[in-house]
Amino acid sequence: MLFSNNFGQQYRVIVQGTYLTPPPGGQAPLPNQVFTTTKDGAVITGAAAEQAMREQREQVRRAATKSLVTQGSIALVAVGALAAGFGWLVAGRVLAPLHRVTDTARRIAASPAALHERIALRGPDDEVKNLADAFDTMVERLDHSFDGQRRFVANASHELRTPLTLGRALVEVAMHRRTASADVQELGESLLTINARHEQLIDGLLILADSEKQLTTLYPVNLADVVDHVAGQVGAEAAATGVEVIRGPGDAPTRGDALLLERLVHNLVENGIRHNLPSGDRWVRVMSRTAGDQVQVEVTNTGPEIPPYEVEALFKPFYRLGSERLVGGKGAGLGLSIVRSVAEAHGGTVTAVPHPAGGLQITVSLPADPS
Repeated sequence: MLFSNNFGQQYRVIVQGTYLTPPPGGQAPLPNQVFTTTKDGAVITGAAAEQAMREQREQVRRAATKSLVTQGSIALVAVGALAAGFGWLVAGRVLAPLHRVTDTARRIAASPAALHERIALRGPDDEVKNLADAFDTMVERLDHSFDGQRRFVANASHELRTPLTLGRALVEVAMHRRTASADVQELGESLLTINARHEQLIDGLLILADSEKQLTTLYPVNLADVVDHVAGQVGAEAAATGVEVIRGPGDAPTRGDALLLERLVHNLVENGIRHNLPSGDRWVRVMSRTAGDQVQVEVTNTGPEIPPYEVEALFKPFYRLGSERLVGGKGAGLGLSIVRSVAEAHGGTVTAVPHPAGGLQITVSLPADPS
C-alpha cells in the first residue's frame, strides 16, 4: 500500500504474509515471505525487498532528523532570545541597587566633602539592602571621625592663638623698654620670629580645617580679579627677594568662597617666590583663563630641579623636598596642602608637573560659572 508522510515523501508498507488477491499482472508471493510492491504494482521479494525496506527506513530517518534539527534550532533560538531578554530585565532590577552603591562609593572616594552622602536604599530586607545599610553605617562613622578631626584642629588652633598673641605682646613690651639691653633686644627678635612662625602654622591649620568643610554658599568670583589682587599683595616680598612676578589675568568666572580662592592663589604665588633660585633670572608667572567648561589658574616659577616622583608628595601637610619638617624658615609646610583642599572643596582639581628649566608648573582647574 502507498502512503505519504508529513514530509511529502511516499513510501510503501512492507508486510510479511500472504496476498489474498494476487497483484495485477504478477504472481502472489509465498506465505510468510517478505515482500513489497513498487509504484507500478510489481511485487519484489527476497533480498531486493529487504534492500527496499532499508532504503525506506533510511529515508524516513533522514526526514525525521532534518525536521527535528530545523524545528529544534528555531525553537532554541526563540527560547534563547526570550531567556536573554528576561534575564536582562531581572539582572537590571537586581543590579540596580549595586550600581547605586558603586556610584556613591565613587563620589565619596573622589571628594572627601561627599562623606555626607548616604545610599538610603529602600526595599525588601535582602543581602543587597544589608550591604547598602552596612556601607551607610561605615560612611557615617567616617564622616563623624573626619568632622571630629576638623573640629579638633580648628578648636586647638583657636585656643593656641591666645597664648601666642599674649606671648608676642609680652616680648614686644620687654623689647621696647628704655632699660632693655642689647641682649634682650636680640632675644626678643628671635622670640618674635619663632612666634610668627607658630602663628603662621596655626593660621594654616585654621584655613585647612575651613577648606575641608562642605561649602554651603557659593558666590560669583572672577579669578582674574583674584590674580590681580594677590599679585599686588606679594609685590613687596617679591621685590625684596629679587623675584619678578609676571601676571596674566584672563577672564575666568567661577563660583565659590572668595576668601578661600584668594588664599589658594596667594599660597601658589607665595610658594613660587619663596622656593625659587638663590640668584640669577628668577620669576613667577601667574595666569588665569577659561578652558571650555572650566576655569584655570596656572602658576609657574623658576627654582631648583624637582624629580617627578617627588611632586605628589609636596601636597602632603608639613612635607618638604628632601626632608620632612614641621616648621621652617620659609613657611609652615601647609601651602600646597591648603591649595589642594580648597580646590577639592570647590569641585576642582590640582595638577603639578616639574618645569623643564627647574621649578614647578601648577594648574588649578575649577568649574566655570554657567551664568
